[in-house]
Amino acid sequence: LFRSSPEESAEMPEAGRLLLPAMAEVEDPKMKQLSGAPEPARGRYPHCVVWTPIPMLTWLFPIIGHMGICTSSGVIRDFAGPYYVSEDNMAFGRPVKYWKLDPGKVCAGGPNGWDTAVHEASEEYKHRMHNLCCDNCHSHVALALNLMRYNGSSSWNMVKLCFLMLLHSKYVSFGGFLKTWLPFLLLLGVALTVWLTLHLR
Repeated sequence: LFRSSPEESAEMPEAGRLLLPAMAEVEDPKMKQLSGAPEPARGRYPHCVVWTPIPMLTWLFPIIGHMGICTSSGVIRDFAGPYYVSEDNMAFGRPVKYWKLDPGKVCAGGPNGWDTAVHEASEEYKHRMHNLCCDNCHSHVALALNLMRYNGSSSWNMVKLCFLMLLHSKYVSFGGFLKTWLPFLLLLGVALTVWLTLHLR
């Protein structure tokens, strides 16, 4: 009484075949997050050193700014002031450029060496006074890289990071580039105008 007709039996395999392509097109929404690529719109920079201008200071010296280091999930940790290391709330605003590092070059700390080093450096700097010239945000990042022995080195320091960031970093947008260099160029233009005015009378 309940047997399928020959026509219905012939149609069933074809219907099954039609469903398979639709199922194959379904994508995991977390795949992009797991790829490790920087996502400036979300403020996530996995395995990156990030940088943002410091008002007035960067206007005069464009290579000097505020630096932080990110966890493997992209959360920013930065030494933002005396006895304070912020998390996911970078001092002086969102990063304007980043330097993507290779987690495969971590030589200490085991499989979680990157995150362990970032955590330990952050805990250490929660007990330190901020000193603009000697012990600052760059020093915090340098300690994390030294703890993980990034690229086999334990000699990272603020000067080395300053110049390598200049050489290897990428701006998140053209607006980030302008935010870094435009104030300096405007001040330079004003200074040149004043100098020419005084010396070409």
